[in-house]
Order: sequence, then C-alpha cells, then structure tokens
Amino acid sequence: MTNNLINFIIKKYLKYDNKNPFISITALLSFFGVAIGVMVLIVAMSIMNGVSKEFQDKLFTMNYPLSIYPKLEPTVSKELLLNLEAKFPDMSFSPYISSQVMIQKEGMMSGGLLFGVDMLKEAKINKIYKEALPPNATQNKFDIITGAGISDELLLVNGDKTTLFFSSLDPNGFSMMPKMKRFNYQGSFISGLTAYDNAYMFTSIEALQTILQRDEDTYDGIHIYCANPMVDIERIRKELPEFEVGVIGWWQQNGNFFSAMELEKQALFLVLMLIILIASLNIISSLLMTVMSRRKEIALLLSMGASENEVKQVFFRLGMIIGVGGIFFGLILGFIGMYILGNFDIISLPADVYGTTKLPVSLDILDFVFIILGSFSIVFLSSYYPAYKATKIDVLEVLRNE
Repeated sequence: MTNNLINFIIKKYLKYDNKNPFISITALLSFFGVAIGVMVLIVAMSIMNGVSKEFQDKLFTMNYPLSIYPKLEPTVSKELLLNLEAKFPDMSFSPYISSQVMIQKEGMMSGGLLFGVDMLKEAKINKIYKEALPPNATQNKFDIITGAGISDELLLVNGDKTTLFFSSLDPNGFSMMPKMKRFNYQGSFISGLTAYDNAYMFTSIEALQTILQRDEDTYDGIHIYCANPMVDIERIRKELPEFEVGVIGWWQQNGNFFSAMELEKQALFLVLMLIILIASLNIISSLLMTVMSRRKEIALLLSMGASENEVKQVFFRLGMIIGVGGIFFGLILGFIGMYILGNFDIISLPADVYGTTKLPVSLDILDFVFIILGSFSIVFLSSYYPAYKATKIDVLEVLRNE
C-alpha cells in the first residue's frame, strides 16, 4: 500500500461519518479537549512564572542578590569594601548601618528599621530607593526617606520634621534615656510589598555613624548587586576572610518561599496535564470505534496485500492528526490568552497583597518545552494502542461473517 493510498484513507476517515456520527463527534471532542488542556497549561504556567518573577524582583530590591555580613566581629571594615570594589569592577557595592527605631510626628508614632546608606552607592543597586530620591537630590546628613506605609500613617509631607528614637541608650543623670534625633523627611518609596513599606527607612550612613557613635571605617554589612549571583557568590567568598565575614545570597534568605512556589508549580503542571490525558482517552475511544466500524475494509486491505505496518500507519497517523492538531490549536489559544491577560486589566489584583495590580504573565522556555513534550507523549501513546489493535483483526473470520 503506497503512501498516497494511506493518505487517501486517512482523509476519508477524517470526514464526517453519516452512518456513525458519534465517531466524528468523539474525534472533535478529542481535538478540542487536547487544545483546551494545552491552553490551560500555558496560561497557568505563565501566571505562576510571572508571579514568581514579580516576587523575586520585589525581594531583590530589598534583600539584594548578595549580602556580606560579619561573623566574629560586629562590623565589616571599610578596607574590605575598597578591596572588593577594586577586584570586582563588574559588581556594585553599597555599605550600610542599620538600627531599630521609633519615628514620631505630633503625637503619632510608628516603628521600623532604619538603614544608613551612601546615597550614590545605594541608588546604583536599589531602584526603589533611587525613584524615591527628590530630583537633583544631594545627600544631607539628617535627611530621611521612609516607606509609603510609614509616611501615610504619620501624614508626612516633604520638608516635615520628625523625631527618631533609637534602641541604644544615653545616660541622663541617674537614668538611661533612648537616643533621639530630629530628621528632615524628604520622600517615601513604594516597594510593592507592604512588609517593607511599613518598616523600612533610609538616611545617610554618616547620620547613623554620628548618632550611634560608630567608627566611620566600619559597617554592619555590604549589599552587592551582580548579574549572576549564584556564580559570583563563590568569587566573593574566595576573597573574604574566612572566619571574620560571610556572604549570603537571596535564594538562601528566601529559599523556603521559592521552594514552595516551585513545588506548587510542579503540582499544578501534573494536575493540568490530566486534562490532556482525559482528552486523549477520547482519541483512543474514537480510533477504536473507527477500527470496529471499518473491520471489513481493514480485512480487505490485508487480504489484498497490505502489511500490518501499513494498516497501523493509517490509524496511528489518524490519531496523531487529531492530537497534534489539538496541541497546535491549544498553543494558539494559550498565547492569545497570555496576550489578553498581559495587556488588558481582565483581572485586577490587590497591590498590598501581590505587589502589583496587573496580573504578571511570563512563560519560561523550559516550561514550554515540557508542555510540548508531555502533550506529544500522551497523544503518541493514545494513537499507538488503537493502531496496534487494528492489525489484530482475524481476516478470514471478518470476511466470512461480514
């Protein structure tokens, strides 16, 4: 049986069967079932990836790709900072000092974590901080920038005076009083994560060195921005005094969170793949019914010299056309769904929960490949079994009885 004859028979079997309309209906259900399964997989995986990347970007802003912290001594030296800047010009470094504080304005009070930073260095690695700086800003010693949650709670406006109370104490006669200092409010930032907006504040590193009576050549740590932190962490570690300071990456600080999201994505992938598996059962049933309704034709083909492999090719290709057609149609629907969700406000998210009001969508190449491979594997197996059964017909019995 030539390839042209195989194609002719496939075209005939793909046409609507008036005698057995249920077979054609089942084939259509198989086609649309596979398409819907692929579409749902693409949209769901793109949303999971988009949300994960959105959170990762937000955490990068405040947690930084890499951070150097002290081990034995309570501080990190300026000498180490200068050495690292000289050896790694491809990275950006921002030293900091931090302190727990209470911020007050006219009887209203809030608490948080105050970071003393170098304005120019911090602006290079922290886009949220950079956006909060006033135009043509110069770093005045006792200026302060707060999270939007703090400024909203205290009703702060640019130029306001606010008092900060520090956790360290000053002797005052026979008692101890907390250190306090007046700061000039210069603006606020919105990170997209409420926990940071309600707690973080920034001022100059010189201000905290003065108030906390810290040596100007020591810091609490150093934040680092680099293009490939998982590789660069080893480069940094080799240059650090082993027992004095350490370096930690964002994935180590938030490992449980992203591990949980990855596990959730894998579970969702497997569950949604069941949609394609269920649709493939319709391919099996449709092909088996086609085999049963075409027993006489199959027997005639075999008796006229067609090989079992050629008959198998007819039904295998028939199943693959239905399944693969459904996969490609599902891909088109999936990308259309991604475009609509990514460009139109179909779904509006609460910004204080998710960090954005727009539904983030992003499909990784690896996820796309897994969707294609998984779908093709299911369709392949679903097409093979009915094709195999078509070759097991008893030719003599069929011709005798039918």
